[in-house]
Amino acid sequence: MKKTVKYKYLFGPVPSRRLGISLGIDLVPMKTCSLNCIYCECGRTTHLTLARREYVPIDVIYLELSNYLTHHPKPDYITFSGSGEPTLNSRIGDVIRFIRSQTSEISTAVLTNGTLLFDEKVRSELKDAAVVIPSLDAATDVVFKKINRPHPKLDLNTLIDGIIRFRGVYTGQLWLEVFVVPGINDTKAELLALKRAIEKINPDRVQLNTLDRPGVVADIRAATRKELEWILDFWKIENASIIAKAPERKGLPAYRNDVQSAILGTIARRPCTLEDLTKILGMHPNEINKYLDVLEADQKVQTEKQRRGIFYRTSIKNP
Repeated sequence: MKKTVKYKYLFGPVPSRRLGISLGIDLVPMKTCSLNCIYCECGRTTHLTLARREYVPIDVIYLELSNYLTHHPKPDYITFSGSGEPTLNSRIGDVIRFIRSQTSEISTAVLTNGTLLFDEKVRSELKDAAVVIPSLDAATDVVFKKINRPHPKLDLNTLIDGIIRFRGVYTGQLWLEVFVVPGINDTKAELLALKRAIEKINPDRVQLNTLDRPGVVADIRAATRKELEWILDFWKIENASIIAKAPERKGLPAYRNDVQSAILGTIARRPCTLEDLTKILGMHPNEINKYLDVLEADQKVQTEKQRRGIFYRTSIKNP
């Protein structure tokens, strides 16, 4: 008799812009992070911390992974991401090694803000991942504090040095993400500082990203394609590119029309926040985010900021 497990810490698989079909693992409670970025689509950080510990029961993670790998088609990647900073979990290295012991057919990827890579132990724990994607949105202290709103004990130079040190010992693929917030980190001075830092890090890829949907701060906007292309031309970094936009996810097998219909059906009855949709549909916020990205790009949903947060509703033009 097949044993079924209700997944609490796994989500998806979701259609990822970078990683194809990606099964997510969330190793920390929602919005436990070392940063409180103004653009975060998961909302404000409620537990701003640098403390590393086993935030979720690793034995349960192992059980969920074993069950999933036994009873479901294999994804392209198992990705450590979710609703906070995954390297805050002190057992992340154990989970990466567990996955490698279970299958050689699936690659692991870690999406991290890079803030803990100054720690030699963290660097060692991530060495067995196939892909590590740290973020670097600023190379000057003023902009770093304005965009990323870090834990008071975090230092930008230490962060950058940690990524450089990790690059020095890591043999997998290092993809550096830069999240562009127009009017804040796209000045020539900031871009030049970022380019110098990128050259020191020497990542395998540099990926420009920007808002798909509203972040924590209401008055920031997404960079246009033209603005992102201008940055690429200004930098002239050979391995830099723009992350593909949301509609391209529709072509991936993991894109489920039933999930899209469930979201549209729910917000047609009443506008909902991301947190509302998470509770109503019983899905992880990152999973719902993937579908909202596509729906908003297709102009099937629109947003409205209210006191309780960002609400999603069906578009009047495209009900």
